[in-house]
Amino acid sequence: MPRIGLATCQEFPVLDEDDQLLLPALAAIGLEGVPAVWTDPTVDWGAFDVVVVRGTWDYANDRDAYLAWVDHVSAATRLFNPAHVLRWNTDKRYLRDLADAGVPVVPTMFLEPGDDPQGWSGEERRSWREVVVKPAISCGSRDTARYDTREDAGRILDHAGGLMTAGRTAMVQPYIASVDLAGETALLYFDGEFSHAIRKGPLLARGEEGEQVEGLFLREQIDPRDPTDDELDVGRRALDMIPGGAPLYARVDLIRDADMSPMVLELELTEPSVFLAHSSGAADRFAAAIARRVTGA
Repeated sequence: MPRIGLATCQEFPVLDEDDQLLLPALAAIGLEGVPAVWTDPTVDWGAFDVVVVRGTWDYANDRDAYLAWVDHVSAATRLFNPAHVLRWNTDKRYLRDLADAGVPVVPTMFLEPGDDPQGWSGEERRSWREVVVKPAISCGSRDTARYDTREDAGRILDHAGGLMTAGRTAMVQPYIASVDLAGETALLYFDGEFSHAIRKGPLLARGEEGEQVEGLFLREQIDPRDPTDDELDVGRRALDMIPGGAPLYARVDLIRDADMSPMVLELELTEPSVFLAHSSGAADRFAAAIARRVTGA
């Protein structure tokens, strides 16, 4: 029976409840899914026919070590998503590539270490009533907060400046008010084919970072959602920009701008939750996509 390594983190050594749904779905088609902690030095990654990244939610603590692990696994067996995708996607400066290609994305100012932290407040951004500040290398909305630009100017500078002083790239984005009512739409794809969508409720109260789960990600309100045609169009445009073509799994997180047009908030290709419990047959579709990678079909 082919063995599928399902890479996770030490906080969820047997996967989280949602990803555990993948285990019986794989078994039903003759594949053995084996959770394995990516930081465990005793794991023989070459013993797996393929390795699928799932809950490696702590990678941002040491991205260099994570990418070294990615290269190690890639040399030992087949890794999905592949190394070049993970290297590109673990730094949110990939949003520049999407924007340069004409994909609508949330406007983003990147502040590199050594930049003036007040550089985010240029003329074209003075209309931003509220902003979100976060690091370019992060996951699970950690080190992320929402601020009022008129009341919290000092806190914005402290947050962005603190990230930069620590050698991290800071991101400043306008807070998109539509999310308070409509939430986010997350589109899930397996092998480039649309599987299902969910609604994510708003996460960030102003000036707060939200409730953390195991120190890895913010607790979210999740519900099924039927995506609209314009959301599916933007999702497809984002997928078309992924280096090397559509990967095994992808999640496109969308919100709507002031004109209610969808735009990309994030393109999740590394370790996204894929919300298998929120769509009938989703675990089977994911398992079938993995099986095709095993067989090369």
